Amino acid sequence: MRIHRVHSFEKLAPKHEVILDPAISHYLARVLRVATGQPLVLFNGDGYDYAATVERANKNGILASISARLPAISESPLHTTLVQSLARGERMDYALQKATELGVSVIQPVQSVRTEVRLKPEKVEARMGHWQKVLISACEQCGRARLPELRSPMDLIDWAGSTAQGQRLVLAPGESLPLAQIELTAAPELLVGPEGGFEDQEMELLHRSGVQAVSMGPEILRTETAGPAALAILQSRAGDFG
Repeated sequence: MRIHRVHSFEKLAPKHEVILDPAISHYLARVLRVATGQPLVLFNGDGYDYAATVERANKNGILASISARLPAISESPLHTTLVQSLARGERMDYALQKATELGVSVIQPVQSVRTEVRLKPEKVEARMGHWQKVLISACEQCGRARLPELRSPMDLIDWAGSTAQGQRLVLAPGESLPLAQIELTAAPELLVGPEGGFEDQEMELLHRSGVQAVSMGPEILRTETAGPAALAILQSRAGDFG
């Protein structure tokens, strides 16, 4: 029997019971046909998994009792931030999903001149909620017990002017310095441009702000592909893949 692993927003602890979120309960009961007595693994982002058993599964929801706290997959030793230019619909979802699977620590969406999507202030909360669900789903699938930190979208110029948390890199096709050969320092921040790339004035701004341009070869990757590909390179050098 497959043991389903699901996220809960509730506090989890051994010898406690928890009522799962209505949407999760509906999916488990109606789609996966989870029944009373079936084992589950729960996590809430605190760094642990929790062994649980379904005590009740009906139209009122799923009640699960927690029996033990379990060791979970360790987080990558490399703390990475993906600074992802906003993309449309599934492209943005794909970038966030794969970055999560590849161990990203922080995700910072940014808007630039050529960004495909312009989020109005009243739309930000709903979009952030959708992206959070993408991260949760990716963590459920890949086994991570901590969710990446998802930050509110900001303009590129504001990000460039903010205090750097680590080594800042921007992917720039045609640059002579390969990402695979740079000297890595702690907590790299990786900036990925929109479809069509950054404008010359934006690249000049990034250069003046101390952001280092690097490349991943002669090919020009799509915005949703570039970030995960770069994260895989970084993880192979100083993270989980090394």
